[in-house]
Amino acid sequence: MPIRRHKVVISLVLVGGLSAALAGCAPGSSDTAADCTPAPDGTHVVLKHSWWAPGFEKVVDLWNDTHPDIEVQYSSVPAGASGTYTNYLNAIQSGTADDVLSIEYEQLPTFRSAGGLRNIYDCAGVPEAQEQFSDSIRSITSFGEKDSVYGVAVDTAPMGMYYRKDLFEQAGIAVPTTWDEYYAAAQKIRATGGYIGNLSSSGQNWWAGMAIQAGAQWFNQSDGTWDVSLTSEKSLQVADYWQQFLDNDLVETNAFGADTWNQSLASGQLWTVIGATWTNGSISAGAPDTSGKWALAPMPSFTGEPAAGTWGGVTFAVSADSEHPYEAAQFATWVATDPDALALDVEAAGLFPPSTNALEEVPSLSEPSEFFSGQRIFEIFGSEIAPTVPAGWQWGPTMVETYNSLQSEIGTALTGEQTLADAFAATQSATISAMKAQSIPVNG
Repeated sequence: MPIRRHKVVISLVLVGGLSAALAGCAPGSSDTAADCTPAPDGTHVVLKHSWWAPGFEKVVDLWNDTHPDIEVQYSSVPAGASGTYTNYLNAIQSGTADDVLSIEYEQLPTFRSAGGLRNIYDCAGVPEAQEQFSDSIRSITSFGEKDSVYGVAVDTAPMGMYYRKDLFEQAGIAVPTTWDEYYAAAQKIRATGGYIGNLSSSGQNWWAGMAIQAGAQWFNQSDGTWDVSLTSEKSLQVADYWQQFLDNDLVETNAFGADTWNQSLASGQLWTVIGATWTNGSISAGAPDTSGKWALAPMPSFTGEPAAGTWGGVTFAVSADSEHPYEAAQFATWVATDPDALALDVEAAGLFPPSTNALEEVPSLSEPSEFFSGQRIFEIFGSEIAPTVPAGWQWGPTMVETYNSLQSEIGTALTGEQTLADAFAATQSATISAMKAQSIPVNG
């Protein structure tokens, strides 16, 4: 059963369009819970919703079949960073946004800053639905604020370590559980001619996941003013840790998913992939002949205590323009928590549901994977890995600029022209400049 990749890489060409759209938007959303009154009995409500997840129209069809008074008109659109987010923000500016917006976690602050989101905490069923989500997800969708919900989580992507079980066993190397052990294993693997891992400039989202796992906080907001902390002690711990791999030729630096990356997977040159739930599909597609040789383990950690990052995930947010916030919230929570919806989320749309009930409600999530040595990898992700994602992480309001700077600066670091710590520092400066350019209050 595939879990598809719903994490998209933000392209450099989007910076101008998305920033321009955001700059033209005046805040209009309320920070207090929105009025959430159902439409009068007998009213036929029509909601508009769009997303880029293949197969999600089947989930919408089920909703429409079982909720005849609340019709969802669904449109399949390009991935958010491929134009949809710009279209959303332009619609917010003109007051014509869809009722339900599909927004990745890291983009929620952008849309809130644009005045495009409703706080749906007071909508019936929303607080109860939040109880099915982890603290780490609730802190993101509430911005850490009391009585606040700005998005209902429908997809998540906790990170683990995929590894070549056969190669580790043949070499007599223990599967690492700490980052110190991972580094020691890297040295042994390099002596055999292989590489323990790969660092990619196209994986800027991956670096955020590593920071999340380490307990870093790149962004915080207090009284309307932001702090940017890519150079905090825990964030630089991540940069400095991976710098030693670059300095000692212990990792490859191929673009994630590129032919060279696939070739390293297929040849046995690459021994581990630190990736998310959806990465299993990238591995199996890139190296199909290695079926049965891979396995999944939790990420190593700095402390030895279980901790995971995340790399992807989507929320359904009710727009400030919606005339039917109650019905829109009902649709969003149904997609995220209803047992029949959860089954289709997985089987038709390839989602990994954030609901803690998903493993019980969707038997296919517990199916063994032949490719991954018969492991029930999604059960491992759901029961062992996802609960260990640290709570409290906040995304910033200019993630397009942050990610584009990080992608460029990491690329420079991978060539040896600067360090990863330099890349983080340059990205912090670029982020603060972007916030100031958009008149977003920020320290620094």
